[in-house]
Amino acid sequence: MADRNAFPFATKRLIINNVSDVKLVCAHAERLVEAGVLSDFRVARDHEAEALEFFGLSKESLGIAYVYSISELVGIYLCQTEFLLHFAGDSIPAQRTGWLAAALKRFEADPRVRVANLTWNAKYDEAAQESFVKDADFYTGFGFSVQMYLIRTSDFRSPEVYHERHPLSERYPAYGGELFEKRVDSWMRNHDYLRITYKHGSYRHRNTPKRGLRSTVELLVERTRAAFG
Repeated sequence: MADRNAFPFATKRLIINNVSDVKLVCAHAERLVEAGVLSDFRVARDHEAEALEFFGLSKESLGIAYVYSISELVGIYLCQTEFLLHFAGDSIPAQRTGWLAAALKRFEADPRVRVANLTWNAKYDEAAQESFVKDADFYTGFGFSVQMYLIRTSDFRSPEVYHERHPLSERYPAYGGELFEKRVDSWMRNHDYLRITYKHGSYRHRNTPKRGLRSTVELLVERTRAAFG
C-alpha cells in the first residue's frame, strides 16, 4: 500500500479497530514493525477517550456512527505530521502512482482545498461528472470518502469540523448514522471547501466481509524538499 504511493513517508501506522481478537492482530502487527513494513501500530480503543474529548464528541453523541468513525478520529488525533494519508483496510492503490507531490503543491496553491484522493475504482468518468473544474492532473469538486484521503492535519484537528450538517450530506448510508465522513462532507460543503481527485491513478475498494479485519493505515507525510521533486 505504501509503496504504491511512491513517497518517502515519515511514518506508516496501522490503526487496529473492531477486530474479534485484538491480541492476535497486534502480534501480527508487531512482526510487521520488526520487518520494517510498519513504523508502529495503535489500537483505537486505547486512545478513544482522549480523542473523543479532544473533538468534543462522545460514544453517546456518535451512536451507531461510533464504529464507523473512531478509527479515523484517533488517527487524526495522534497524527504529528503536517499531512496525513489515510486508507481504509479495504482500500489500496490499484497501481504505483507518484501523485502525492502534485497533490501537495495544490494544497499550497489553493487554500480552499481540504482533501485529495485518487479516483475511486477506476471510475474516471464518474469522477469527472462530479467535478466542476478539470486541469492536467485533477478533477475539482465537492465530496469526501473515508475509503482514502490526504488531508492537512491541522485542518481536521478542530472540533468544529465534526458538528455541522448539510442537506446534501444525507446521501450517506442511513445505517451509519452521523458518521465521520458525513460530518466532514457537511463541514466542507458549508464552508465551500474542495476535494481534488487525481486523474491518472485509481484506488480499489472492496467491502470487507463481516468477520474480516477492519483496520486503517495512516501514512504520515512530512512535507520535505524531496516531496516536491
